[in-house]
This record gives sequence, structure tokens and C-alpha cells, in this order.
Amino acid sequence: MSPADQLARKRFFIIGAVRLAGAVTIALAVAITYGRIDGVPGEVGYGLLALGVIEMVVLPQLLVGRWKSPPPQE
Repeated sequence: MSPADQLARKRFFIIGAVRLAGAVTIALAVAITYGRIDGVPGEVGYGLLALGVIEMVVLPQLLVGRWKSPPPQE
């Protein structure tokens, strides 16, 4: 496997891990919002929900844009 392939594979798994972390954050936020976790105010759940959506939708797109290969020069 070439170094470029290894780098692409690493980046692919990082983007997947970021999306998975966002999904876990959203699940935790929903549990807090519905009162399934005692001692944590519901407002914290709403904040985590917003953070999870950003982490799951926006952050991977920023990473893709940053890591995108430049167009080939002719």
C-alpha cells in the first residue's frame, strides 16, 4: 500500500469516527432531554444536541474540504 493510500485510509477513518462521535453525542443529548439521566438539567441536553449536529454534519464537511486533493496541473 502506497503512502498516499495509507493517508487516504487514515483520513477516511477519522471522518467516520467524527460522525460516530456526533451520533453518540446526539443520543446522549436525547437521553438527557427526556430525563433518562438524573441530575442533569434538560438545557444541557439541548446544548449537546446542537453540538452533536454540528459534529455530525458540519465538521466532516470541513475536514473533507481541508483534505481535498488539489486539481491536477496540466
